[in-house]
Amino acid sequence: MIFLIDAFTGSDPGNISMTVRLLLLLTVLSIAPSILILMTSFTRIIIVLSFVRTSLATQQMPPNQLLIGLALFMTFFIMAPTFSEINEQALQPLFEEEITLEEAYDNASIPLKEFMSKHTREKDLQLFMNYGNMDRPESIQDIPLTALIPAFAISEMKTAFQMGFMIFIPFLIIDMAVASVLMSMGMMMLPPVMISLPFKILLFVLVDGWYLISHSLLDGFLPL
Repeated sequence: MIFLIDAFTGSDPGNISMTVRLLLLLTVLSIAPSILILMTSFTRIIIVLSFVRTSLATQQMPPNQLLIGLALFMTFFIMAPTFSEINEQALQPLFEEEITLEEAYDNASIPLKEFMSKHTREKDLQLFMNYGNMDRPESIQDIPLTALIPAFAISEMKTAFQMGFMIFIPFLIIDMAVASVLMSMGMMMLPPVMISLPFKILLFVLVDGWYLISHSLLDGFLPL
């Protein structure tokens, strides 16, 4: 505690440099959730899982905690090669004082840029680069993160909504079929959702839906 007070109140250039580094570290830690959400596969996974629950119309089953936990562990699994590369190229050399903090930041950004660029549409990236008056990059390393991160985010949301649409179709057909049958029987006061819900759950279980969803998500990032 005394060290932190001295670091923030001292006028020595070394203390000022240490103060700036501490502020940068605190800033990175404060935006860590945003980094996890917007710079990894978490966005696509959580949106697709939410679409699954919505299409089944099971309200809060599975609960939010379970979906978020599953999305987190799938994200760690998918991002494991990228995180390992960041650890080898940036964290370990920084801890051993072989490189500076600025070099560690540059080294850590390269694997993330390579991952995000693979799943970012050129149209989305060009949108932000045009509004930022940025020059056309010659390589992936030259793409600024300020343009790549939002472009990657909207690309992932588009892909996730496309997958969500495909998930909705079979369950929508069941809802329409049940509603038509109920209307033909004159049972217009009976909510179709009450009747279609067991059939949708049965269909999802019979086709091993969670396996198919997980397979599709993993194949989108880690094709065999």
